Amino acid sequence: MSDKFSYQTMTCKSALNKINSFLPYHYDLNIYRGCEHHCVYCFAKYSHRYLEDNNFFDHIYIKENIVEELEKKLSSKNWKRDVINLGGITDSYQPIEKDRKLMPKILKLLIKYKTPAIISTKSSLILRDIELLKKLSEVAGVQIACTITTLDQNLATILEPNASSIKMRIKTIQTLKSSGLTVGWHLMPMIPYITATRNNLKNIFEMASKCQIDYIITGLLNLRGTTRTDFFRFIKTTFPEKYQPLWDLYHQKDKMKEYKRQLFQLLNILEKEYHVSRNYQKYVPKRVEQKQLELF
Repeated sequence: MSDKFSYQTMTCKSALNKINSFLPYHYDLNIYRGCEHHCVYCFAKYSHRYLEDNNFFDHIYIKENIVEELEKKLSSKNWKRDVINLGGITDSYQPIEKDRKLMPKILKLLIKYKTPAIISTKSSLILRDIELLKKLSEVAGVQIACTITTLDQNLATILEPNASSIKMRIKTIQTLKSSGLTVGWHLMPMIPYITATRNNLKNIFEMASKCQIDYIITGLLNLRGTTRTDFFRFIKTTFPEKYQPLWDLYHQKDKMKEYKRQLFQLLNILEKEYHVSRNYQKYVPKRVEQKQLELF
């Protein structure tokens, strides 16, 4: 635990959040509210407004009853063993997890109730739970993805100051993959003129290919709500020469449309050149049906 952050416990009414979306899962699980990684592009800052707290990065809330609430849900006769997404809003393996150790308990419940999961992280701490992840993969299925948007550590430190180093994240991907797990690479968000450059994207696809990852997901920076205001303030002070081009891009629909066309044309070329699939849905674990349970 760090003196930089304020930690508070809270209780949750439910461990799972039901979501209706185009995504291949309909349940989110977030162990924490707030995230220590302090990514300047974070889209999830809005979530703290429900707590009447504007400090998403420094005020971390720990759901002290999340394990008990999750077991209530998973043990119910109505639970259909749907895929659960862990880390949709906050990283389950952010630094406080090293002290709290909630994820091993969560993983043991997923194993116990044969429930598949998707886990996204920027932290090498996930390697602590590799044996549990392997077991979950065997009995229900798990898809793991690590976010890396640049191989330049200096730039990464500016954009994601408290996330694991790029070197450690690459090692994490390699270790998970060599353990037989399904592993993806999140290349998102791509920031125009900063990380969405031809050289950076080429380097990432080349490294992803070397790591033999199963898939790569690409997504352009999406600016909404407070994220937009905070992001442009950050750009103005940190990358002043990028401020006007970015401002124009995000305020002119035609310019953004053409930018996207060229960007995704490049991504298509890189996908073919390095033989890295962008079809992540192929690797999403499926619900474990009753007949399959009889095999365990």
